[in-house]
Amino acid sequence: MNNIKIKKWIGIGLICVSVVSCKVPSVPIIKENKIVPVAYNDSTTTALKDSTNMVVTPWRDFFSDHYLSSLIDTALKNNQELMITLQEIEIAKSEVRFKQGQLLPTVDAKIGAGVEKVGRYTSQGAGDASTDIAPGKKFPDPLMNYEAALTGNWEIDIWGKLHDQKKAAIARYLSTMEGKNFVLTNLVAEVANSYYELLALDNQLDVVQETIKLQQNALEVIKAQKEAARSTELAVQKFKAEMLNSQSLAYEIKQDIQETENRINLLLGRYAQTIPRDKNSFLTMVSPAVHSGIPSQLLANRADIRKAELDLAAAKLDVKVARAEFYPSFNISATLGLEAFKPSYFVKMPESMLYSLAGELATPLINKNGIKAEFSKASALQLKAMYNYQQTILSAYAEVSNNLSKISNLQKSYDLKSQQVEALTKSNDISNDLFKSARVDYFEVLMTQRDALEAKLELIKTKKDQLNTVAITYRDLGGGWK
Repeated sequence: MNNIKIKKWIGIGLICVSVVSCKVPSVPIIKENKIVPVAYNDSTTTALKDSTNMVVTPWRDFFSDHYLSSLIDTALKNNQELMITLQEIEIAKSEVRFKQGQLLPTVDAKIGAGVEKVGRYTSQGAGDASTDIAPGKKFPDPLMNYEAALTGNWEIDIWGKLHDQKKAAIARYLSTMEGKNFVLTNLVAEVANSYYELLALDNQLDVVQETIKLQQNALEVIKAQKEAARSTELAVQKFKAEMLNSQSLAYEIKQDIQETENRINLLLGRYAQTIPRDKNSFLTMVSPAVHSGIPSQLLANRADIRKAELDLAAAKLDVKVARAEFYPSFNISATLGLEAFKPSYFVKMPESMLYSLAGELATPLINKNGIKAEFSKASALQLKAMYNYQQTILSAYAEVSNNLSKISNLQKSYDLKSQQVEALTKSNDISNDLFKSARVDYFEVLMTQRDALEAKLELIKTKKDQLNTVAITYRDLGGGWK
C-alpha cells in the first residue's frame, strides 16, 4: 500500500514538472561576430602588416627613458584607481567562494533552552496533567526544554543552476582581472603621454624665452634708431607689444607645466612635487619601432576585449540561471540531536534523541511575473553584453588603424616642419641684419620673429604628438600590462 502511495506522489510530481516545463521560455541563442579584417588599412606599409606585434615587448623595454620608467614604476605601486580595481578583484573572488559554498550542504549546530507554560484547560494542558513521566511523578509545569542538535540543508542542483551561478562568478572574477590589466595599460600610456607633454612644454618655454631675448635686443635697437631719428615711436611700441605678448605666453606655458606636473603626481598617487626629467633630449628622442601585427591579435592582446568577452560569457550563464528558476527545486533537510526538559535526561538514549529527514520538491505555479521579469532582464543584459563586446572590437580596430595612419603622417609633417624652422631661423637672422642696416622695415622683422616662434612651437608639438601616438598605439594594441 505504501509503495502505491509513493508512486502516486511521484507521478503527481512528474506531472507538475511537465506542466511547468511546457511553459518555460527558451534561451535566446546569440552568436557574436569575431571576424575582423586581415589588415588595418591599405595605407599601412607591408612592414606593418606582418604578424610581428610590439605588445610582446614589456613596457620597461619599450620606454627607454629611465626617468619615465621610474615614474611608471611609482604609478603602478601607488595609483589610486589601480588600488580600487584590486579591491574589485577581491570582491569578485569572494563571490566565487560564496557561489562555491552554495553547492555544498549547510550544517548548523544549535544549543537552546526555553520554558513553556500552557493553560490547564487546554487539550495540551489537560494531557500533560494526566501524564506521568515516571510512576508517581507528574509532568513538570511549567515545562523546561533543553536542546542540542545539528541541522542540515542541501539544495540538489538537478538543473545545474548553482553550477551556472558559480561559473558566472568565475567569469566575472576573470573579467575583473582583465579590468586590472586594462587599467594598467591605460595607466602606463597616460603617464608616458603626460611625461612627453611635460618635456614638450619645457622645450616650448625655452624657445619662448630665447625669442624674448631676441625681441629685447631688437627693442633696444629700435629705440636707438628712434633716438637717431631713423625710426618712429610706432615701431618702438610694436616691438614692445610683441615682446610683452611673448612674456605673457611664457607665463601661460609655466602654468601648463605646473598643471602637467600635478597631473603626473596624481597618477603616481602622491602630492605635488617636481618631476625629474631631461628636457634637452626631447627633440632627439627616437620613437620605438611600430609593429602592429594583424587585427585578429587584438582579440587576445587587448584586455578590454577579453574583459567584454568574459562579461558576455557571464551574461549567457545568467540567462541559464534565470531560466532554471522556472523549474522545481529539490531540497533535503535533516536534524539530529538531543532534547529533554531536564539536562540529566540527555544521557537517556534513545528517549532523548531527536532526528528528522525530509525532502521537498517545490515548483512555481501561479504568479510567475517576478521570474519572467528576471528572465527578460537577463536576456536583455546578454544582448547588451554581446553588443558591447562587438563594439569594443570595432573600436579597437578603428583606434589602431587611425594611429597607424597618424604615425606615418606625423613623420612626414615633422620632416617638413623641421625644414620650415631651419628656413625661418635663417630668415630671422637675415632680417635682423638687414634691419640694422635699414634695408628692411620693422614690420618684416616682427613678422619673421613671429613666424619663427610659431614654427618652433609647432615643431615641438608635432614631436610630442609623434611620441604620444606611438605610446597610444602600444596601448591600443594591448601592450603595457605585462
